[in-house]
Amino acid sequence: MKLEAKTLENAFVRLEPITEAHRDGLRAAAQDFSIFRYFPNAALYKRDVDAFVDEMLANRSAGTWLPHAVIANGAVVGQTCYINPRARDRGVEIGGTWYTLEAQGGRINPAAKLLLLTHAFASGAERVELKTDSENARSRAAILKLGASFEGVHRHHILRPDGTWRDTAWYSILRDEWPAISAKLKARLAV
Repeated sequence: MKLEAKTLENAFVRLEPITEAHRDGLRAAAQDFSIFRYFPNAALYKRDVDAFVDEMLANRSAGTWLPHAVIANGAVVGQTCYINPRARDRGVEIGGTWYTLEAQGGRINPAAKLLLLTHAFASGAERVELKTDSENARSRAAILKLGASFEGVHRHHILRPDGTWRDTAWYSILRDEWPAISAKLKARLAV
């Protein structure tokens, strides 16, 4: 698997690999900190968007995260990432996703996931994982609506910035499941 950070685009969203040029847009999109309720990032917990962007740029340089700014109607409306690509095992996680309140609940998330999943499988992925806080009912429903399979909950998986433990719900999509899931996502976006 050779997964590269590159610009991905369809009729609903444009995903651009995060660079310094996205800092102001990410800062503007991240003004309502209620959107980070379930996001286990210390910088965002402290409401320090600049430290968060610095972290994303460092992760990008290290190759551990491939973060993308999510752009709709010419403005940054959130972020999503490939996390910990595992070339030997042909796996990757899609996560670190957040959107402004206005961008939630419509076509932006499924359109972004269609782009990321298509690129991951075209790059040789066998397995794509999606994870969320087990308490985040909205995110869990969205992942299931994508067509991912629920694999269980990992208890005390991540220590949250406030010192409490996050139990993480795990989901996946496998290569042989992707054609049917892709067709359903495309049909959903065509409505």
